[in-house]
Amino acid sequence: MKEDVVPNDEYAEIRQLAAQVARDVYGPVAEEMDVNRTPVSREQRMQLGELGFLGIAHPEEYGGSGAPLAQALVVVEEFGKVCRPAAFQIFEANTGPAQVITHLGTAEQKQRWLPAIISGERTMAVGISEPDAGSAATDMRTTAKVTNGTVVINGNKRWISNGGEADQYVVYCRLSDAPGAKGIGAVVVDKGTPGFSFGASERLMGFRGIPSADLYFDNVEVPEENIVVPAGGFGRLFGVFSIERMGNTTMSLAIGQAALDKTLKYVEEREQFGKPLIEFQSIQVMLADMVLQVEAARLLRDQAAASVDAQGMPDPLKVSLAKCTANEMAKRVTDLAMQIHGGNGYTEEYGLERLHRDAHGWAIAGGTPTMQRIRIVSEVLGRKFDQRR
Repeated sequence: MKEDVVPNDEYAEIRQLAAQVARDVYGPVAEEMDVNRTPVSREQRMQLGELGFLGIAHPEEYGGSGAPLAQALVVVEEFGKVCRPAAFQIFEANTGPAQVITHLGTAEQKQRWLPAIISGERTMAVGISEPDAGSAATDMRTTAKVTNGTVVINGNKRWISNGGEADQYVVYCRLSDAPGAKGIGAVVVDKGTPGFSFGASERLMGFRGIPSADLYFDNVEVPEENIVVPAGGFGRLFGVFSIERMGNTTMSLAIGQAALDKTLKYVEEREQFGKPLIEFQSIQVMLADMVLQVEAARLLRDQAAASVDAQGMPDPLKVSLAKCTANEMAKRVTDLAMQIHGGNGYTEEYGLERLHRDAHGWAIAGGTPTMQRIRIVSEVLGRKFDQRR
């Protein structure tokens, strides 16, 4: 798309600032972070905090901006086009587990944890999946027993983004013996707590500047005051998780838009058979498909963002529609971009293979497109489906 076309004029100023910081600060190091699997440093994260990027969607009383979620998504997108590890920090702070604290935590918990996250001093990750509980999250087995004001946690978590790197973890676990979702709640555990350890860092296809590791809990003790959501609050937790899916949608959108932007520039510069690639009808058809898919995903993402209610919660149906579409769009559009670039698209030099690898990661994270389809039908019909029968 032409660079002078701004998708949302309401946020033009912060979009421009985010794009400039992403381009100038992270553009030169994005490839190196991917090749060496280097995460954002504490100093870099603190800088993002100083710029106000980590607290956009959090209340002003805790150091945030109290701005609409849509404003945070603008910043996530601009960074996501350039450097996903940097974008992840903004994503995690504004749409990730910190939103559980903002929406479901007590006043004391918000005061205790949010200011440090918003400043960039500390990071917070979420632990949901387990070796035998991925899409079937309610099959989780990690337990948290409360005795005399102390919570004792046992179990392990799998596929934890920022695992081993984050300072704190919102851990979904069984706080009672009630079956299924009825026994599940969430508790915050600090890195360094005795009995809390991490597995080796995963070597993933993409997400290479975003650490991922297993979490292990061996009689880990935390104060009862660290319980954010008691047993039976799984529904509320996953209601807030819709916000994280909005961030995920935006990361996929950023990847698709970046691939499209690179390709539009390439086809006007690259010549074959004595004329620019853009002059070939087959290329025009492929480009049109890319534009159609990116714009469809953007419209659905914007529709979901516009559905946020007075409590800051988006419509779950609109979120699933947007996430499913954007996740699949990013995979298809990056693939088309690689095809149009030919051999150049298969090299690391043009950054397209990196976009394609990351596209697959975001489609898995936060609920796969298949699970989103099940959620879509459930929301449309207003009924739940038991996948175990």
